[in-house]
Amino acid sequence: MNRATGIAFVFLLAAGGGLLWWRHQRSAGEVVATPAPTIAPAGPPPAAPPPPPPAIRHPLPATTGGGLPSLDGSDSYFDDALVELLGRKQVREFLHLDGVARRFVATVNNLATDDASASLWPVKTMEGHFETEAHAGQTTIGARNGERYAPFVRFAEGIEARRAVALYLRVYPLLQQAYEDLGYPGKYLNDRVVEVIDNLLATPTPAGPLAVKRFAADSGTSEGRLEGRLEGRLEGGLYVYADPALEASSAGQKILLRMGRDNAAPLLAKLREIRALLVARRPAGQ
Repeated sequence: MNRATGIAFVFLLAAGGGLLWWRHQRSAGEVVATPAPTIAPAGPPPAAPPPPPPAIRHPLPATTGGGLPSLDGSDSYFDDALVELLGRKQVREFLHLDGVARRFVATVNNLATDDASASLWPVKTMEGHFETEAHAGQTTIGARNGERYAPFVRFAEGIEARRAVALYLRVYPLLQQAYEDLGYPGKYLNDRVVEVIDNLLATPTPAGPLAVKRFAADSGTSEGRLEGRLEGRLEGGLYVYADPALEASSAGQKILLRMGRDNAAPLLAKLREIRALLVARRPAGQ
């Protein structure tokens, strides 16, 4: 019996009972107590309202996005803007500009996870190969391994943080759209950016050489995830950190660990500078 039928059935019972009571009063002349009214069964409780969107922790100045292209047609716009910021030679040497807005957002989001596929990076992979050496009876990351990252570190050190953040603010509507398209509707990209920077700034700093071991091919980890999790490729093998705590680090932390302390230090300093600029900003009028 559905709800409407149930209500009708209760109504008919009440009407029939009233009629019998009226007839009994007419015939017996007795005073009969009025029966308590029948209450219709309650329907299902109302659905709970949807939870409110999460509060924005690190708001940016409001922008209308005037003059920006569509997200899908933004590559040439980003090309011109990045060349102006970094120089044409640097852009061509270090960056992938096809789908750069989506690449940037996907990579930033993934750096604080265990899966940051190199196929999505806006930055080109460094030349050379991951090197290991024997140290105190263990296989460790080679002392010369960090040399191949030196050109990129110099490139990153030369970026003017204030101008980079100004460009970020200008194109933010496109980046926010890319973030929501990635599967985070209603989430605020800049909050995630600051969260990821904080994760990178928490990268551990081991005192000595980092021990690695060959990856067991039968572990069940997919090839797609290997790109984000493993330290590097050599002919004949893949390597992971021997220390389970380091292997459990985020993909971005593993990259910084692999680069070595001398390379990681200036990159972390640049991230602190950028974070301070992002967090210090507030919408106009606040």
